[in-house]
Amino acid sequence: MSKRILVVDDERGVRAALGQLLEYEGYDVRTAENAVDAIAEYNRWRPHLVFMDVKMAGIDGLEALQKIREHDAAATIVMISGHGTIQTAVEATQRGAYDFLEKPLDTDRILVTLRNALQHLDLQEENSRLRETIESRHEIVGKSYAIRGLIEKIEKVAPTPARVLITGENGTGKELVARALHRLSPRAKGPFIEVNCAAIPSELIESELFGHLKGSFTGAIADRAGKFEQATGGTLFLDEIGDMSLAAQAKVLRVLEDGVVTRIGGGKTIAVDVRVIAATNKKVEEEILNGKFREDLYYRLNVVPVTVPPLRDRREDIPQLVAHFTNLLTQREGMAPRQVLPEAVERLSEYDWPGNVRELRNSIERLLILSAGPRVGAADIDRLVGRRSGEGASIGSLLACRTFEEFKDAAERAFLLAKLREMDWNVSETARTLDMPRSNLYKKIERYSLARENG
Repeated sequence: MSKRILVVDDERGVRAALGQLLEYEGYDVRTAENAVDAIAEYNRWRPHLVFMDVKMAGIDGLEALQKIREHDAAATIVMISGHGTIQTAVEATQRGAYDFLEKPLDTDRILVTLRNALQHLDLQEENSRLRETIESRHEIVGKSYAIRGLIEKIEKVAPTPARVLITGENGTGKELVARALHRLSPRAKGPFIEVNCAAIPSELIESELFGHLKGSFTGAIADRAGKFEQATGGTLFLDEIGDMSLAAQAKVLRVLEDGVVTRIGGGKTIAVDVRVIAATNKKVEEEILNGKFREDLYYRLNVVPVTVPPLRDRREDIPQLVAHFTNLLTQREGMAPRQVLPEAVERLSEYDWPGNVRELRNSIERLLILSAGPRVGAADIDRLVGRRSGEGASIGSLLACRTFEEFKDAAERAFLLAKLREMDWNVSETARTLDMPRSNLYKKIERYSLARENG
């Protein structure tokens, strides 16, 4: 589809000539003879680019530029003038103009400006798509009471400069919380720098955080800024901070207190402006009692505590998470699309998920790769994901049932599945053992979609 361009000028000859040139180049062109019509046309048509004269009767081009950008900050507008001055060009730029052209208009200059402006627009659109993709990968998915409470707390804390300590089991999504805090903060346009303290050897963590000078130790072949410096103006996320050495903890404490860092091998202090968010899967109070974590650092970091709930405490979010990961993996990772049947989602909701959301995502990926056919059913779950809760439903999932009837169905299903397995899926022998007519057992097998696992 061709790009839309609006030409605004009170001279008919300029509108005609510029419009003809742009149409010849393959663009969809509309014109307006004054600023009032231009603003109305912009709101109706939403052009990709506007060429607008500065001097017009009534509302001039600079005022129109400002009004358009008040409603659409992304508007790309090139101002043109027959009485161009440096002051006018500066004022146009300050009000958000992309470029400024002088009359008489030069065809080559117009086309160069046009090409550059549209390339700039394409780059903005690509960046926007990339941001949407990244944000969808780091989206907090769920509508449960626990997740609604978590999101509400994030929205309250994010705009403040307060430090946050995020706690929770492995795989619950502590990094997602940290990214959400950054994204909703005044520092959102600054860098988000992540350091996994558990993945960096203790002898290298200080260099990683504070940087070093060339020759300060073996392998230091050049000066290097640390993560604190890199995160200036943004957020530094210290993941798994419970695994950080006591020596490094002492230096982090100093940075939090003084707002300066000193590179290894150097004596000069460097000011840093960083919001620190930390996370750990450990019980920090116990680590303090065991002498493995500094109490003073804990109180510096734990200004606002945020706990991320485990997946087993928000099972009602599992269907939404399954749909989210299925969409993410098929549409954006290029995997073969498959329909996850309701019976499969129900089976997934029965598991305890010790690896939490990360384990669920990995399981969905495995199911999409290895399931036979276009649909993922309960048998695929049992075969490829495995039983996480004994012989069927766990006590936790049974207690999560909303009604007594739902509880009875879940308990009966788990009981029958266990007995069928015990009898190696011999329906006649199972019915005899349960003192149940075989026809009744077949009906219940069909009702609960019970199926023998393959392998």
